[in-house]
Amino acid sequence: MNQNNRIGPALVLGLFLCAGLLGLGYWVTSGFMQVKALERSVTVKGLAEREVPADVAIWPIRFNEAGNDLVELYQTVQAHNALVVEFLRQQGFGDAEISVSAPAMIDRQAQAYANATNIKFRYAASSTITVYSTRVDQVRSAMTRLVELGKQGLAIAGADYEARTQFLFTRLNDIKPDMIEAATRNAREVANKFAQDSDSRLGKIRRASQGQFSIDDRDSNTPHIKKVRVVSTVEYYLSD
Repeated sequence: MNQNNRIGPALVLGLFLCAGLLGLGYWVTSGFMQVKALERSVTVKGLAEREVPADVAIWPIRFNEAGNDLVELYQTVQAHNALVVEFLRQQGFGDAEISVSAPAMIDRQAQAYANATNIKFRYAASSTITVYSTRVDQVRSAMTRLVELGKQGLAIAGADYEARTQFLFTRLNDIKPDMIEAATRNAREVANKFAQDSDSRLGKIRRASQGQFSIDDRDSNTPHIKKVRVVSTVEYYLSD
């Protein structure tokens, strides 16, 4: 066979191989560049806050008594419990909203560190009547009338930590969807600003995580008004 006839097919085959390798190289390079482009991202945090009124009030009314006759002290505590319950009924609370705890009695002389000569009253008692109600405004109004119990001889433990009134917000699930949407929207606004500043375009969400919801008093003077807060973390793709 003529040598020229052999060179022709080999040359054509070589050209095809070169073209194939060039195409493969371009395809690999293009794919690699696209993958690298997808790796460009920005992570931002979106905040949503909302003020809401408390929907449950837990109001403990605690008083203290002291005496040297244990039986008489129990009778005094029971009588004062009845005064507190009657006061609460007058404020419009029903029996289902009122609970009376068992009184706590302490024999001071039985305590290891007690000095009997300095103890005026051997026994000390405390009792707690608790209101659990969804009528928060009514609880707040009744709290201002506690002085009426003081006029009847009850020493109300208003500054006692264990007698602190709690205001709760229990309808978090009702506002969760809107707050998550608001936090995500805020995150996108932040990400858009970052993209504009970096001459990029914002892409789709790469990953996202919802933070914990927190419920706190708006301030120390208005515990019946709550501040609900959530922070979402969102990562977006960036492209040129």
